[in-house]
Amino acid sequence: MNGMTWQDFVDSIREGGGAPGSYRDRVKPQRLKSDMGKYGVGSSAGSKKAQEGSPLKNVKVKIPADFNKLSAPALEEEVEEHSFDINLTLEPHIWEGDELNEAIARRLQKIAQDFIDNLPVEVDIEDIRLTGSLANYNWSRYSDIDLHVIVNFEELDDNRAMIKSFFDNARMRWNMKHRIRMKGYDVEIYVEDSREQHLSSGIYSILKNEWVKKPSRYESTIDFSAARKKAENIEFQANMINNLITARKFKAAMKSVIRLKQKIKNMRAAGLESRKQEFSIENIAFKILRRNGTLDMLEDLKNKIYDTMLSVKEE
Repeated sequence: MNGMTWQDFVDSIREGGGAPGSYRDRVKPQRLKSDMGKYGVGSSAGSKKAQEGSPLKNVKVKIPADFNKLSAPALEEEVEEHSFDINLTLEPHIWEGDELNEAIARRLQKIAQDFIDNLPVEVDIEDIRLTGSLANYNWSRYSDIDLHVIVNFEELDDNRAMIKSFFDNARMRWNMKHRIRMKGYDVEIYVEDSREQHLSSGIYSILKNEWVKKPSRYESTIDFSAARKKAENIEFQANMINNLITARKFKAAMKSVIRLKQKIKNMRAAGLESRKQEFSIENIAFKILRRNGTLDMLEDLKNKIYDTMLSVKEE
């Protein structure tokens, strides 16, 4: 860790010298937004305000003639119903009874600390936690090791959205750069605000070696047919976006992708906030969409539409 504070980091973005004090107090908000954007920090690009301030808003581009060849990949993978079954025990390769395997706990703690140490700012870790299906009885071959680093965002800056954006970009870069597997499961890092309520029925503190919230096993009452029906409706909407592309309605296609991604996000949030949480119809539908490639298809489609619209075809 280089010992740089958040304010030092913010100030370091500014070009040239200046009087002491908060960088945000000394420059116009639009200039700050532009500079912070270089570091992946700031408002979500999907927000209305960000779109209104985008320099591309009024840019007119010529769409290449072969753009209508762009299409979404076929979704042929069948998601097995039994993969959502409730297991009799926690994953025995990860757990020893109801305690996390000691060697795995040490490795996960090392990963989390290395991630924090490689950030350009000094951050204090409040806790390191394991959550998700591998901290519950609904684990399967599709599961990831969800490693949550707990940080008090308020200690860094009062702009929570900016801090969240900073950490989201940092952990995405980390996850793309590294592929660490433990007992066949990929490790995924997340940074969580200590003030944020985490909606999960299984949360384990790796630092304290104890359950924050211990899961309870019960017979599954998952309505898989209803979840599949909800997922298939979204799959249909995703594939219909190709019709917009074929009709050369590129702006409408992009809006449809963004709208559908937000719909999926809202659907999962509603499920996790419900009484059944991970076992809700909405969350199971989300997992079906993730496993059969619909989520990746939407992200790829969004990026391809954007890239192609802004490309200039070689003569």
